[in-house]
Amino acid sequence: MSLHSLILIGGGGHCVSCIDIIRATGKYHIAGIIDHSKRIGESILGVPIIGNDEDLDSYKNRYDYFLVSVGQIHSPETRIHLYNRLKGLKVNLPTIVSPYAYVSPYSTIGEGTIVMHGAIVNVSASVGTNCIINSRALIEHETKIGNHCHLSTGSVCNGRVNVGEGSFIGSNATVCQNANIGDYAVVGAGAVVLNDVPPKTTFAGNPAKKIK
Repeated sequence: MSLHSLILIGGGGHCVSCIDIIRATGKYHIAGIIDHSKRIGESILGVPIIGNDEDLDSYKNRYDYFLVSVGQIHSPETRIHLYNRLKGLKVNLPTIVSPYAYVSPYSTIGEGTIVMHGAIVNVSASVGTNCIINSRALIEHETKIGNHCHLSTGSVCNGRVNVGEGSFIGSNATVCQNANIGDYAVVGAGAVVLNDVPPKTTFAGNPAKKIK
């Protein structure tokens, strides 16, 4: 079986995890990484850095898929910019699911999203485009995750939670059932969210309180 060719955009720490998961799927050949010009010629886990952002236009017809592999801590701005750049080039963005994750057949995952090792996406949940569902994150039944979100390692979104676009849920944070997380909000690591979090705010602690 021939593998689909794939280019990764961004060569930092998140890229390393992406390579591991993509290889585990057995569906793609990672042909190269786009990063800063000064890093061209380097490699990450054997994958060469072949160009920078300015080269994307020349690559768009040469490879099957492109994936944003820049991480997201707090601000989603860079990932959103790169995603929009790829959409403007009209390239294909894959949905990557680790073979060691569980995604219910009754849930939906958007393009450009990666679901990492040990994550669980349960029945009737929906995850938007260009998201990171990190290792061992749990998305419970009927929960909705907006576009460009990052649910960090070990985070829990219980049933019927709504997470707005561009939001970040920190490692081991718990969002209790029916809570709404506003667009571009940040929930700190280990927080326990009992009530709604307004857009563009930062909540932390147990119980979670506004700190910014």
